Amino acid sequence: MNSSNEARKDNLLVGLAGQQNAGKSTTFNMLTGANQHIVNYPGVTVDKKTGFYRYKDVRVETVDLPGTYSLTSFSLEERVARDFLLTEQPDVVVNVLDSSSLKRSLYFTLQVLEMDFPIAVALNMMDVAKRNGTHVDVERLSHRLGVDVIPTVGRKGKGKNELRDAIIATANRKEHNVLRVTYEELEPEVAALEESMGKTTLSGKYPLRWMAVKLIEGDSEARRIVREELGENSAAQTKANEIRDKFEEDHYMDVADFMLGCRDRLATDIVESCVTEDKEGRDTITDMIDNIVLNRFAAPFFLVATVFVIYQLAIVQGYELTNYWWPYLAKVRSFIADLLPAAGLLEDPYVRSMGLWMVDSANGLLNYIPIFVILFSLIAILEDSGYMARIAFILDKLFHSFGLHGQSTLPYILGGVFAGGCAVPGVMATKGIPDERSRMATILTVPYMNCLAKIPFYTLLINVFFVEYKSWAMLFLSTFTIFAALLISKLLTSTVLKTMETAPFVMELPKYHPPTIFGVGQRAVERTWQYIKKVGSIVVAVSVCVFTLLQFPGLPAEKMAEFEGRMDQALVTFQTKIKKSSYAGEFQDVQSVVNLLNLYHDYKNDKMSTRGKEASLALNEKYKAEYPGMYMFLKPGADKDAKVVNRALRKLSSSRKSLRREMKEVRISNSFLGMVGRSLEPVTQWAGFNWKINVAIMSSFAARESSVATIGVLYQQGADENKSLEERVGSESGEGGFTPLHALAVMIFFALYPPCLATTIMIKVQTGSYKWMTFSILFPTALGFLVASVIYTGGSAAGLNGIQMMGVFYSFVVLLTIVLGLFDNWRKDPVPLPDFSQQATKERS
Repeated sequence: MNSSNEARKDNLLVGLAGQQNAGKSTTFNMLTGANQHIVNYPGVTVDKKTGFYRYKDVRVETVDLPGTYSLTSFSLEERVARDFLLTEQPDVVVNVLDSSSLKRSLYFTLQVLEMDFPIAVALNMMDVAKRNGTHVDVERLSHRLGVDVIPTVGRKGKGKNELRDAIIATANRKEHNVLRVTYEELEPEVAALEESMGKTTLSGKYPLRWMAVKLIEGDSEARRIVREELGENSAAQTKANEIRDKFEEDHYMDVADFMLGCRDRLATDIVESCVTEDKEGRDTITDMIDNIVLNRFAAPFFLVATVFVIYQLAIVQGYELTNYWWPYLAKVRSFIADLLPAAGLLEDPYVRSMGLWMVDSANGLLNYIPIFVILFSLIAILEDSGYMARIAFILDKLFHSFGLHGQSTLPYILGGVFAGGCAVPGVMATKGIPDERSRMATILTVPYMNCLAKIPFYTLLINVFFVEYKSWAMLFLSTFTIFAALLISKLLTSTVLKTMETAPFVMELPKYHPPTIFGVGQRAVERTWQYIKKVGSIVVAVSVCVFTLLQFPGLPAEKMAEFEGRMDQALVTFQTKIKKSSYAGEFQDVQSVVNLLNLYHDYKNDKMSTRGKEASLALNEKYKAEYPGMYMFLKPGADKDAKVVNRALRKLSSSRKSLRREMKEVRISNSFLGMVGRSLEPVTQWAGFNWKINVAIMSSFAARESSVATIGVLYQQGADENKSLEERVGSESGEGGFTPLHALAVMIFFALYPPCLATTIMIKVQTGSYKWMTFSILFPTALGFLVASVIYTGGSAAGLNGIQMMGVFYSFVVLLTIVLGLFDNWRKDPVPLPDFSQQATKERS
């Protein structure tokens, strides 16, 4: 096909195809200069990606196809890759091979050659092969395959121009004398069927030899094409059935297995003639590491230790960094506050109130940036090193006991099994799971992972109520959500999903690669930037809506009059106290007092943001220079009259702060959203939720981050404060009787709470069903409230505090998970445990 097409010389369509983890996406980036997400984990690319480049006056459209082991119609990746090749018929197929695992890669190559496309081979990862002691005779391989073979190292850009030259040369080559698989005694039958189909409408539309082979194998997609082109019971289909039936009757062997064996023998022969192995090479490094981390006894402990280290470094140590990060955010707030209209005596202009609340909402989330930078860096190291794929390998047997699939690991990782993910791409990644029952179970349980948006809320409550147990509390949340997902999956696959089909698990383990500083840093920055963009868009928008709903209908007139009266009395007291001082005449009108109050508050805020004696002295000099007539009231020194004013000013400031807080409570309590939150309290009190938590939970349905933003509004600071959210929640919660047991119930509910709006939409897209979308909302709501009620009401009745109830509940969940997992295995015939260290590809029987 397309053996020569002069009209396309200046405009080529190229498909990048190959097995998973062969480096297709890396090669795609190398050719096009794109920046596609790449990890050392198979199956990341599920949908095809398109990029463009121009080389030697030729415009080349390059399509990165999903990694696949064959071109059957078994999995979604295979269907996407095959449909593209058949329908788009690219000018060139660039087959990306992993030179360190050449034999496995050649299975796919032989199938592509059979489709009669012009092919150029990118022999990728040559550096890894060399390091492993594998030498590939490139010239001989090119001769055996009958195509151009270009050695490349995609991540270093080596071989880029040579591969581009080969693509153009292959597209313009008039004849292709490529290797053909010989199917031994079936060869005459294949040739006869190919010839007969050449007389039908299939000719010119599809590669006939490939079609003949697939029909004889019984491939469902090939049979569909023939049925659509030639009708039911066509001669081609009948002949293929006869060939298959006769062969299997004569040989007691599946014809597809026989054909696979022919390809295997040819691939083996090619490897033996083109590859030499240096057994003293570093190939044993991967085996040595796997002998430790995949040991059947050590693997679970190594996995748990990995999770613990991640949380210790990211959450605990990362939170310590926020103490240094927060002053910068506070300075930004002060800077913006200076740009806004000045604060009033009791109430601020609406623009100022709204502006500062938006800043506070954003700052409440941006304060966690140090945590996410560390977290994303650690996850990138796991991905690039190759250990992430081992995690899927380790968990497959466990997952299978609970109705899940080994390939459920990737959606869980994307969803946030290590924290910091997002349920939306997690649900999207379930497309690669061939087992329909497991796929549905994964879709419905991915939202239980600790997505990026849940972490700030957990961190907030843990740092307020579980300060002495930070590491254990975060480890509890991270592992509890996994146990919860397993148990819920078990429940669903045993009931509502029981009748759906299942399929085996196959995954290739990549070799270990040392992560690069650039790759890890780039991933951490990209993901952190995504978080910042989300904070700057939907979260701020939601916080504005919530704030507005909390401001109206506003304070009752009589209540407002009462507050104004108390403020007037405080003003009178201030003026009485300074009456005998020489400065009394400067503060006879209200506006002059308000100006002094605002200056005093600005000075206090700036003082709180400074660190060190020198910075403090510099701040004093700055205020002294900018406010020469007012500075003595901030720092009186030896001036006795100024000291009198300063003491009266501090008293007045305290009264103003107290009145503003009372006004806030009354306003929010009487607001539209406050009324809804209070109306739910008779029910949610069993879970320990007050009306503020009810409001935060409701607002988080649009986006999880909104919970923290809403808490920031509910526990809002005045215009004169610059405290962190933890300090505000801690001081007000203590006054309101909110305990660690309340916090535990809230966190459990939040972990089991329905997915956010974007995730529910994605569930609808992936399941194609409003029924499952509705189920994904109602079921977690009921379950989360039930469990949270048991936590709070049960813990209160038993007299347990938060950390004690956490231990009891965790023990119960772990025990229940173990019992159900073992029960599933007891019901089955015993099977030998796989030897992880010796096999690279695993298939579950």
